[in-house]
Amino acid sequence: MVQATDLPRNEDGIASALGILKQQFGDRFQTGDSIREQHGHTTTWIRNQPPDGVVFPRSTDEVADVIKVCATHKVPLIPFGVGTSLEGHVNAPAGGISMDLGQMNEILAVYPEDLNCVVQPGVTREQLNTYLRDQGLFFPIDPGANATIGGMTATRASGTNAVRYGTMKDNVIALEVVMANGDIIKTAQRAKKSSAGYDLTRLMVGSEGTLGVITKVTLRLQGIPEAMSSARCSFETVDAACQAVMATIQFGVPVARMELLDTASVEAVNAYSKLDLPVSPLLLLEFHGSEASVAEQSATFGEIAEDAGGTGFEWTTNAEERNRLWQARHDYYWATLQISPGKTAIATDVCVPISRLAECVARNNEMVEELGLTGMIVGHVGDGNFHTTLLVDMEDQDEIARADTFVGRLNELAISMDGTCTGEHGIGQGKRPYLTQELGASTRYMAAIKAAFDPDNILNPGKVLPD
Repeated sequence: MVQATDLPRNEDGIASALGILKQQFGDRFQTGDSIREQHGHTTTWIRNQPPDGVVFPRSTDEVADVIKVCATHKVPLIPFGVGTSLEGHVNAPAGGISMDLGQMNEILAVYPEDLNCVVQPGVTREQLNTYLRDQGLFFPIDPGANATIGGMTATRASGTNAVRYGTMKDNVIALEVVMANGDIIKTAQRAKKSSAGYDLTRLMVGSEGTLGVITKVTLRLQGIPEAMSSARCSFETVDAACQAVMATIQFGVPVARMELLDTASVEAVNAYSKLDLPVSPLLLLEFHGSEASVAEQSATFGEIAEDAGGTGFEWTTNAEERNRLWQARHDYYWATLQISPGKTAIATDVCVPISRLAECVARNNEMVEELGLTGMIVGHVGDGNFHTTLLVDMEDQDEIARADTFVGRLNELAISMDGTCTGEHGIGQGKRPYLTQELGASTRYMAAIKAAFDPDNILNPGKVLPD
């Protein structure tokens, strides 16, 4: 495992908080080894740092009660959704209390006429879209995993639909948040826009639990399109596929999804999902609109792809075929694990301006080869965001070191291209060393905000901000 720094523990405070919370919450406060380890991080190569206890609140008032206990005794509090984040966000480097918000999973209100809804943080995206389907609505942000809305908000998640519908920052209207002293605040009203005061909503979106605990989320919704078409096209090289991506975006085609799989990824998906896709770099796309518009969009992309050397272009509006392709994309992580049994899949992401995408992907592949690693690419390339997955033997310290070197070089490469070290995974613990390199003196002002909101540094300490 990659080492994570342990922070000083407040042993007396932790012991006091454990006793109080056990008395207040009974069976909804757990201190067993397995549940504590589960609530340290498990989907990353960063060493697991478990909390001392896990509490399961069911209301905003209970969240506030827990935070007040932690504030009184100066004990760390780490919010937890379902644990699908990838950069050590839910580790407890100073011990403390993990707050599992999974039992706060009610859809509180839907306003179809306003195209918005209010949900608790433990609602998952699949749960929400199942609930909305009969009303002709959907929530478009799809990070792949069945993440909670609260976790997606806290990490400023995006995913496959971001090229058309944006990221969480574009789809969160307002929040209810419990602050580090137990105050309950509302960041905005439900109106579509406002110029009233500082934009605390955007400040909380992406704050990764370091400024407050999100207890309600007001979301922007979309109408389910009249028609959807999915398309696929193969290319001789990743560079040719990237050129088609850039041309499609620059041409103004309103594509909803645009995903890149390199050759190794296609091989893995074919084997795992029993598909017969051509074994070469592949673009998967989806178009939303009327029947006429999706046909036009698909045809336009086909012409662009042909000019870039694309072959085997096909598109369909058949729901079964579309779902089969996109389910295979969502099963990509599991597919990669079949390539080298016994190795761990380590995912990292960067995002660059579209004009630098092909160059960044090419250099990424060169670095993987130079360092003797096994790696493959998938990406939400319509917005310049791609993910490299490395398969690493976690018993081989040399391979771990080479993988760590690669991740560092890729982060620095993206930053040098006026991009970011994290398009959607967040900073957490894993990318803290690169935040100052990317944003410079801005991190001092972030630290000032953190100190003002959380003067005792009890909310998810050791995350986001550099030491």
